[in-house]
Amino acid sequence: MPAHTALTRSLLASGIIAGAMLPIIVGFDGATRQGYGVWRNGVSRLGTGDGAWVFAIVFVLGGALIGLFALGLRRLLRSGRGATWGPIVIALAAVGFIIGGLVPTDPGLGYPPGEPPTATLSGRIHQGAGTLVFGGLSAAAFILARRLRSDARGLASFSLVTGTLIIVFAFAAGIAYRLDSLEIWRPAPAGILEQVSLLTAYGWLIAIGIHYYRTQSVGAST
Repeated sequence: MPAHTALTRSLLASGIIAGAMLPIIVGFDGATRQGYGVWRNGVSRLGTGDGAWVFAIVFVLGGALIGLFALGLRRLLRSGRGATWGPIVIALAAVGFIIGGLVPTDPGLGYPPGEPPTATLSGRIHQGAGTLVFGGLSAAAFILARRLRSDARGLASFSLVTGTLIIVFAFAAGIAYRLDSLEIWRPAPAGILEQVSLLTAYGWLIAIGIHYYRTQSVGAST
């Protein structure tokens, strides 16, 4: 196998690893944090309080892996629909993960326990990073769906559905968070809605990574 092909395959595998690693480690972390509730508290809350370092490491590492995946995708696609913008928006999502891991969000909705809700510059930066994550992965799903129509129509349809669901659940999580903060609906399902949005994104990342990893494997063997 040529060295450049092996490198591209390794880069593509990074996206599959990230898609599997992030929900497993973050899910375990949330399940073992005292006072953290997945129904109410978003994933970003794990970046505050005791054990925040776990979230920071996982998100930075996950972002780095997704960035490598974007590079591998660019090397593989080269030209045509989505060849430029697909990897770019995935790279933007990767930047969002890294910033989100390095810059913690604000306490809120009862977590960390005993800390009052606050609004700081750090929290606003983290919120912007979240926009890159959700927006970038959703946009990538839509962009690559157009390219996939010619050779993988099922995956193209899957990409369109997941791209929509990522945004819908992310917006729903934001609305639920607002309702909870205003004490209109408490506890509102902001956390679980955000989790569903992220799980949808991770599932798409794994599926698209496997597809293109296999594509590169077939190309290398012919």
